[in-house]
Amino acid sequence: MHPFKKCLVSAMALAGAAGIAQTATAQTFPPASYDPAIPTLEATVGHSHGADISTVPEIHEFFEALQAAAPDRMEIFNYAQSWQGRDLIYAAISSPENLARMDEIKDAMDRIASGTLSAAQISELTASIPAVVWISAGVHGDEISPPDGSVFVAYHLLAAQNDALVDQILENTIVIIDPSQNPDGRMRFHSTFESALGIEPVGDMASAEHDQPWPGGRYNHYLFDLNRDWFALTQPETQGKVAAVLDWHPVVYVDAHEMGTNSSFYFPPPADPINPIIPEEQVDRLYEMGRNHGRWFDQYGVSYYTREVFDAFYPGYGDMWPMMNGATAMTFEQSSARGLVANRSDGNVLTYGEGVRNNALAMLSTLEVVSRDSAAYLTSYAGYRRDALALNRGSDDRYVVFDLENKDYEAETLARRLVMQDIAVSRLPAGTRACGTTYDDGALVVDLAQPQGRLARALLQADTPLPADFAEEQEARRDRGDSPQLYDVVAWSLPLMFGTESATCGSVNLSNATSVSADDAIPSDVETGASFGYVIPWTDGGQARLVIAALRAGLVGRTTDIAFVQDGTEYPIGSVVFAAQNNPADYAQTLQSLAREIGADMDAMASSWVDDGPNFGSDNFQTLTLPRVAIAWDAGTSSTSAGNTRFVIERQLGIPTAPIRTSSLAYANLSAYDVLVLPAGYGLAGQIGRGGASNIQTFVQNGGTVVAFEGATDMLTDEAFGLLSTSSESAAKLDHAPGLPEAGEGMIIETLIEYEALIDDPHAHPESIPGVLARVVADETHWLSAGYSEATALVTGRLIFQPLNESAGRNVFRFADADSLLQSGYLWEENRQQLAFKPFVMFEETGAGSVVGFAQSPTTRAYLDGLNLLLANALILAPAH
Repeated sequence: MHPFKKCLVSAMALAGAAGIAQTATAQTFPPASYDPAIPTLEATVGHSHGADISTVPEIHEFFEALQAAAPDRMEIFNYAQSWQGRDLIYAAISSPENLARMDEIKDAMDRIASGTLSAAQISELTASIPAVVWISAGVHGDEISPPDGSVFVAYHLLAAQNDALVDQILENTIVIIDPSQNPDGRMRFHSTFESALGIEPVGDMASAEHDQPWPGGRYNHYLFDLNRDWFALTQPETQGKVAAVLDWHPVVYVDAHEMGTNSSFYFPPPADPINPIIPEEQVDRLYEMGRNHGRWFDQYGVSYYTREVFDAFYPGYGDMWPMMNGATAMTFEQSSARGLVANRSDGNVLTYGEGVRNNALAMLSTLEVVSRDSAAYLTSYAGYRRDALALNRGSDDRYVVFDLENKDYEAETLARRLVMQDIAVSRLPAGTRACGTTYDDGALVVDLAQPQGRLARALLQADTPLPADFAEEQEARRDRGDSPQLYDVVAWSLPLMFGTESATCGSVNLSNATSVSADDAIPSDVETGASFGYVIPWTDGGQARLVIAALRAGLVGRTTDIAFVQDGTEYPIGSVVFAAQNNPADYAQTLQSLAREIGADMDAMASSWVDDGPNFGSDNFQTLTLPRVAIAWDAGTSSTSAGNTRFVIERQLGIPTAPIRTSSLAYANLSAYDVLVLPAGYGLAGQIGRGGASNIQTFVQNGGTVVAFEGATDMLTDEAFGLLSTSSESAAKLDHAPGLPEAGEGMIIETLIEYEALIDDPHAHPESIPGVLARVVADETHWLSAGYSEATALVTGRLIFQPLNESAGRNVFRFADADSLLQSGYLWEENRQQLAFKPFVMFEETGAGSVVGFAQSPTTRAYLDGLNLLLANALILAPAH
């Protein structure tokens, strides 16, 4: 133990004796007689359970000590490595007999998960194997007690002697414990916490040990909320975890979190809405779990609640994704001390140890339920998988077919994301006819009649409607002035978000199809032998990646503002020509190698002659250089927007990015950059001050490009910046009423509608949009829309902008008309009407530079792959103009 922390723990013990904040050691853990041969946490790392916040290295050290002491009952596995190089591990704990036949049990679970076994075969298997229960903790790094709760459970299962429940758990289950799903975030929190400690812990939540600086410990290195990344699979922590979960097929899954300090403890059943794909049997099992948890919590005098928050609708949560695989999955939420002690508003003190103990109780309660009837949970899992085949086998939309003619890179990427989730994808050869269409370039197909069919349907169908009674209740709440009960986005259709063209039908001939593998290279069409040069059609994100990689390799390309035709092939706006005369001798080999590596296409050009459109020496061709990109970083930006945007730019597009702290923007040398990205967020103007506003204005005047999202776009409309000639709108009123009279003047109000309209705040913001997918239409005459005629945007929040006047700039993308803009999700009627024809992307020139303003972020969660090409337009094409 660190000397300072040792002194602190001693001080805490003295403080507890004096009646000051009680330490975790005062908490009552489940009683047991422990085997002295199993090392304790205190003997290993220097503190007892809940007495201090265990670091990730301490957790790993203790797990290794447990494994060394009980190698026949515990085995540790590495499943991923974080961006910062930290290992992610899980431990499998069970009886020696179960661990000795681990491979046999996994094989049996593979058979059960196949969905092809008869009832008799399922019954035979479920009687012969234990149930796998997965306990995961700490997906949000500053939700600190669940990891230590899982550490106690691991110790308790291995050290408790002559304990009937522990023996039952070890005999009938294999317990997987993933103690820290986000090690980078936990260590960021711990560093902040430890650096603020004094001689005793402070309960005031305003104190520095509780008040995390930006970005906080919740997120991983790239500031992703990993509890929203399950089906997006953008981060290594999630990718490794999903692979491990699919390897084990847990029939019960626990995702343990923390919430506000003044709350109690949440466990299932969940709140409405419940995704309609979830069968009633799974919900019933969550009620069974909840009743047992309640019994445990009553025994220890712990308050809790159920059903009021935390719905089961969005399939990207840490409980919902396992649920859609067939598991009985649940979220736990413990009130957080965000340190060792916290003063609650009711005058009581919450200790870290309470959180650790409460998590342990809920985890042990879960294991009790499964271990006393493991066959029932195995059978439920098997039935879910088998029913997925039967339910989809005769449906009219059984097959989802993706066209490879347009946005083929996005379609290929989506296929691999699905395969990573064990969703089978097939490839149809060129010229195949399916769903009434002949696919000249081939197609990708998902047959929903597969064991993962329910998950596949949830991710691929155009819309998952809110239950009608729930939607009606939300409308009624709005009428009463209450907030809607929507916890996350209500739309996530992957074909729409990836910008791919898809069709559904009830029958597809797969006799000539081949299977797609997650590690398959994306096909590329690479021509060779060009005498003049090569052209990269500007059609999808893969093409943009190829151009960026070529620029990073030192090649020189020129992009066209007007489509051209050569040898009968039309090349759209944005297409990039790499001419031999402008590049080194080996440029062709470089381009070809990069194209094959990325999965992009390139055409050979025998000469410079074009049949139609501009010649390559025209002013309608602009020379490209690799843009020098900076991004505003720190307070004033949304941490997830900043991190997700940086990730998309760096990892998905391949452009190095320099994060500049917002407090430095007033004096930073912005002339060292071509593009400044301002992520979404509020309060940025206050962070950068007048000096920052002036510096950004000068940057644009001198030729720089500013790319802004959401609140940052709104900031640029302020007169202090004067860079966008628009403004955000207040809420439009659908029901009109006479204006208020002059003071003292009488009036007659004839209807309730008139009354409500009169008392409405005329400056109120639009109703917050809960996260829907909306159609946006491109101005195809502008180079910033290159590669698009329309696209899909994720719309959240309250920002709606007035269109730019054509004398000031261009509305390069606008929302579609009110009747056709909503593609997926539930949208309030007022929003639907007000959003129609409003700008999504605005472009305005000032001096020698320009501003690209996004009304909604194109980088949210890095799962809007269909907008990556648009972002590339802003980052690469705008500086060239």
